[in-house]
Amino acid sequence: MAANTLKDHIPHVQDMYKEYFLDYASYVITDRAVPHLADGLKPVQRRILHSLRQEEDGRFHKVANIIGQTMKYHPHGDAAIGDALVNLGQKNLLIDTQGNWGDPMTGDSAAAARYIEAKLSKFALDVAFNPATTTWQRSYDGRNLEPVLLPMKFPLLLAQGAEGIAVGLATKIVPHNFIELIECCIAVLKKEKFKLRPDFPTGGLVDISNYNDGQSGGKLKVRAKIIQVDARTLAITHIPFGTTTGTLIDSIVTANDKGKIKIKRIEDKTARDVEIVIHLPPGSDPDKSVDALYAFTDCESSISPNCCVIFENKPVFVGVSELLELSVQNTVKLLKSELEIRKQDLSEKWHFKSLEKVFIEERIYRQIEKCETWEAIIETIDKGLRPFRKQFVRDVTVDDITRLTEIRIKRISRFDGFKADEEMLVLQKEIGETEKNLKSLTKYAIGYYEDLMAKYGKGRERKTKISRFDEIDASEVILSNLKVYMDRENGFVGTSVRDGELIGDNFSSMDEVIAFKEDGTFAVTKVGDKNFVGNKIISAAKFDRADDQTVYNMLYRDGRGGALLAKRFQVGGITRDKQYDLTKGSPQSKVWYLEVQPKGLVDKVMVTLIPQPRIKTEVPVNFEEFEVRARGTNGAIVTKYAVKKVERRTKLREPEDEKGGKK
Repeated sequence: MAANTLKDHIPHVQDMYKEYFLDYASYVITDRAVPHLADGLKPVQRRILHSLRQEEDGRFHKVANIIGQTMKYHPHGDAAIGDALVNLGQKNLLIDTQGNWGDPMTGDSAAAARYIEAKLSKFALDVAFNPATTTWQRSYDGRNLEPVLLPMKFPLLLAQGAEGIAVGLATKIVPHNFIELIECCIAVLKKEKFKLRPDFPTGGLVDISNYNDGQSGGKLKVRAKIIQVDARTLAITHIPFGTTTGTLIDSIVTANDKGKIKIKRIEDKTARDVEIVIHLPPGSDPDKSVDALYAFTDCESSISPNCCVIFENKPVFVGVSELLELSVQNTVKLLKSELEIRKQDLSEKWHFKSLEKVFIEERIYRQIEKCETWEAIIETIDKGLRPFRKQFVRDVTVDDITRLTEIRIKRISRFDGFKADEEMLVLQKEIGETEKNLKSLTKYAIGYYEDLMAKYGKGRERKTKISRFDEIDASEVILSNLKVYMDRENGFVGTSVRDGELIGDNFSSMDEVIAFKEDGTFAVTKVGDKNFVGNKIISAAKFDRADDQTVYNMLYRDGRGGALLAKRFQVGGITRDKQYDLTKGSPQSKVWYLEVQPKGLVDKVMVTLIPQPRIKTEVPVNFEEFEVRARGTNGAIVTKYAVKKVERRTKLREPEDEKGGKK
């Protein structure tokens, strides 16, 4: 009965799970991880900026207080707000900072929230706020109003960049240059071609040949800027985006410890500017060392952009060029709204000025002295204004008349008709200018962007150099000075095998080792500190996957008491760290002889048998008589009798060419 009841509930639980998970995923995508297309902000960033605007008084505010104010709007904890605020402050665009805000280049964290201060920058006040053009909503607890979106009149998302991981999708938008963004905005308005190119605050070099307009599938390569100070010294003056001086130095030290590069010592002299000094050992080639740094350390890395934004309350994937065009359209729309609101405000001011002028100059205010009721006052003023209605820009309302009754006697007594006419002319001129801007909105928008450039463009020149990177062949720049040893009995190979037998001293960390064991199996492993390949190693050497000349000559016993077989083979394609069997696979098979030779060179060996009546004790084997086959071939039977030993008897014979001469 209970089982049936549980079974009946399973479909309901499954439906609930699907519904709740979809709600959770939608919340994370739209309200936490992905920025909105219109203002380029995530919700927590928007709430921080709104809180700063509410508290704006021209002075700095303690970050701890800003966090507290933001919590009125943000449903999460103070840690999320604090981290987002520090991130905004480090971008040096919307927020002016004071105190130790950390350093994204070195990875140093900011001081505690009670020690650092912030306020909105002048740029933020100019481009991000206008209550009249803002749509408002209730905060999560219903006590306060917060903006649905900020009226951002600048492609903030492309300037700052963004990164976030949601449920089932992620976004990664790299930053672009402030000045170039404004130039591209103007190009959009002029209907000219433009090209967006990333620019990073860390400087360095970037290859944008595969940027793919910032969409998924594209890739950026970023490099540190490395200069040669002298024959033994290199200096890193810019680091790649996404790294810090600390992680970069760690990667260089690690590469040196693994033998991929060779350095004498490294110094971090970073202060205001990055300066990492690398001292090379005597005899080093600086150019090759630079290539090795790019190949094996974080001096070069790849960035995979993925431009995902929220649009119409759902995630969309767009290119950065389209994102810029949509931002320009949004800016033009906001500028139009601001002009229309300004025109309305100016018209209202002119309207009331004209009402006031008639009300005072025609002495209508004296006609209400005998009125005994409010209705009589309204009627008297309205009647006195009727002959002048054609002078007004709209009909006179009760609210207009009410405002007239609020004019103080002192103001009436000091009224200057000439000055009022001048003020009305100024208002008419401003109204005319606003109407002109509305008629030529594109030109006005271009002027707006040019004004932003003039006011805030200084000091925001490009930091990252656009370059085309040549592919570096790691095998050509890696050092081949590692000594690799093997422990035959216990089956270990590597650079740190204690009391091991030297295989070679010209290995690199990219090389591989092939090891053959007594039981007829072999494996290939990458050079490491200490890798286990199998017990009882009989031979180990450097392995070259591209080598198609090497041939192995082998004699093995097939199982316990089985026949002795001979085979010649090439290794062919293999998978690293996988065990391969060169025998028939019979238990207790044993390799009696294994020799590696270049293709065309052959061995002659003598097999000595355990003495028995009426049999020869020596059996010669000439591997020249066997064809080179795949490694999986079983081989040919040499003898079925028990073997005492196998010896190599002759020197290698060099192969002859077709004319009979030696090659």
